[in-house]
Amino acid sequence: MTTSSPTTQALDGAAIDGGLYTDVTDFARHTHWLNEPVSVFSAFGIGLFAVYLLVAWWRARGQGSTAMAAVLATPVAVVLAYVVNSGIKDVFDEPRPCRALPHDFLLEACPAPDDYAFPSNHTTVAFAFTVALLLISRRLGTLALVTAIAMGASRVYVGAHYPHDVAVGALVGSVVSLVTVLVLRRIAPPLVERLRTGALRPLLTSQPS
Repeated sequence: MTTSSPTTQALDGAAIDGGLYTDVTDFARHTHWLNEPVSVFSAFGIGLFAVYLLVAWWRARGQGSTAMAAVLATPVAVVLAYVVNSGIKDVFDEPRPCRALPHDFLLEACPAPDDYAFPSNHTTVAFAFTVALLLISRRLGTLALVTAIAMGASRVYVGAHYPHDVAVGALVGSVVSLVTVLVLRRIAPPLVERLRTGALRPLLTSQPS
């Protein structure tokens, strides 16, 4: 007598919004003039958030310790959001749409089978940056929000993710970043004040010693 071992049931992304995914990739199929710029942005646009953060850091050097604490909390929030998102990926094991829907149009090479789709790491990171920047500067945060929305849309356009991968990635990045930055912005200012009197002073304040 033999017994079968239980198998893990992966999330079936195509059954959730595979039709909408196909509509978007069909649109990409017929907009060749847009393919290259969207592909470049989707692959490298995440670097824009680092630029926004550098601007926020430069401005925070002339502001109080709370503003600088929020800036310094941002990389922590982004890394934490990425870690949480990667953990969710490992729980749901959703195959990439390029495997579930192999005949749909792709602009990005299909990743390895163990590189899961749900949720989108790119979108998680983009929205983690965005929420942190909104807490630092409304103007920078608004610019980041537009960029993050474009990043999420681009991940579907190039065929890397289903729309729900992007939506949940945005939610994960936003929630983790909001909690992390609010907590660190509250508890870290005394540490920033101490660091501003030491060797890191030039990096943390523009005020003369």
